[in-house]
Amino acid sequence: MNITGVIEEVRAQVKEWKRRGLSVGLVPTMGYLHEGHKSLIDRAAAENDRVVVSDFVNPIQFGVNEDLSTYPRDIEADKKLCQAAGADLIFHPKPEEMYAADFSTYVEMQKVSEGLCGKSRPTHFRGVCTVVCKLFHIVTPDRAYFGQKDAQQLAVIRRMVRDLDMDIQIVGCPIIREEDGLAKSSRNTYLSVEERKAALVLSQAVFHGEALMKQGERRADIILGEMREILAAEPLARTDYAEMVDADSIQPLDVAEGRVLVAIAVFIGTTRLIDNFIFEVF
Repeated sequence: MNITGVIEEVRAQVKEWKRRGLSVGLVPTMGYLHEGHKSLIDRAAAENDRVVVSDFVNPIQFGVNEDLSTYPRDIEADKKLCQAAGADLIFHPKPEEMYAADFSTYVEMQKVSEGLCGKSRPTHFRGVCTVVCKLFHIVTPDRAYFGQKDAQQLAVIRRMVRDLDMDIQIVGCPIIREEDGLAKSSRNTYLSVEERKAALVLSQAVFHGEALMKQGERRADIILGEMREILAAEPLARTDYAEMVDADSIQPLDVAEGRVLVAIAVFIGTTRLIDNFIFEVF
């Protein structure tokens, strides 16, 4: 497995693979990899001849006063995980390699990016779309892999690929959880011991909402009301949002219909965590 921070070296390697007729999978990450990321790399390795993992803390998707400077980084641990999972190349650029000093071109999106996390992080998805678009142009993968935990991001990327006619298959992969239910996240490392216990309220609310839907409940006010009650019962939790939306358009739903996303964002202390479930109603 190789590692490089140089765009042209990635392009040269991918071109050489493609000259040999090999398929290429891409797993975009911000590093500090965990079992959730490994599941993406495992699947990419199973479905492609070669796998590229991008390991880049993207500065333009962080807003003012967000955790860019403190976001966890450990490239040595990342390399070990990537190698164990079957990656062939890690792209680990510095910000100046990705963004020239006079960089001024961004990918904007409307509607799909405006609800949920887009409300409280209004520039976030502009940064996500821009960096992912750049990675797609650099790596030219056949398939790209994203986790379902970031469900709105997955919907945004799928819409960008559709709207801009990108010849890439987007593969969504299931949420990977700790044994006690907490969705794996690089930001879990911010939590104190007490906050880590409190964070279980997210998965408890998600599992309860999903159980209600399995029992036949379809009204958003009932499902979300009970989920919010669970979240409100935890003193260290402050709910950013709990919403039911169409899983593809991210538009709010009053009654579950079609492919439904129920998503929450919750502050545990100062750490913002997200969780969700998808339920199909036909």
